[in-house]
Amino acid sequence: MSDGIVIIPTYNEIENIDTILRAVFALDTQFDVLVVDDNSPDGTAGKVIELQKEFSGRLHLEVRAGKSGLGTAYVHGFKWAMNNKYDYIFEMDADFSHNPADLERLYKACVAGADMAIGSRYSTGVNVVNWPLSRVLLSYYASVYVKMITGMQIHDATAGFICYKRKVLERINLNKIKFVGYAFQIEMKYRAFANGFVIVEVPIIFTDRTKGESKMSNAIIKEAIFGVIALRIKKMLNKL
Repeated sequence: MSDGIVIIPTYNEIENIDTILRAVFALDTQFDVLVVDDNSPDGTAGKVIELQKEFSGRLHLEVRAGKSGLGTAYVHGFKWAMNNKYDYIFEMDADFSHNPADLERLYKACVAGADMAIGSRYSTGVNVVNWPLSRVLLSYYASVYVKMITGMQIHDATAGFICYKRKVLERINLNKIKFVGYAFQIEMKYRAFANGFVIVEVPIIFTDRTKGESKMSNAIIKEAIFGVIALRIKKMLNKL
């Protein structure tokens, strides 16, 4: 058993799941993987079950009843990982927008002293490939907006490529996490920040998916805009 586990939420990722899992398991650093699948109709979970025979003891699967949002999938995965005593717990997408090789860099940052290491698209400029300019600007200025409202000095507040030390997730009350999309990523960082944990950004190159469909929606963007204000108000009222 590794001391680190990569949580990969999936919904209709049959085109990517085999390749992404093999890429993680091929790394020099050994990581286990937990796939949290929202009952994908395309057979994603079935493919994972098939691969469990090849990667016995390293590949785990939790299948939920239906599509319930990214945030709840990660919370489900976090609780599973803590119950299974992993020390380093990762968030990563299934679609290769996050380079699996960068898992090792996030891991090393936490081993070296960080409590939370963020794979950052914007800490050294704008490192995004294959996004239209409108989406780059939306994502970049969302992080600027988050900085202004929360006071966090994080360049990429909506990033979803992260390594947590277990103690961070133990301190955060996961049952209070309310958001599901961009706002979920912001909320996790803000709760870690509010608890005084050491947060570092590790520069990465983010490449948009080439297979499958994006899960972005206007509802997710709206949640992020208003969710940040709600988080700040809660902290001011000591209700975070």
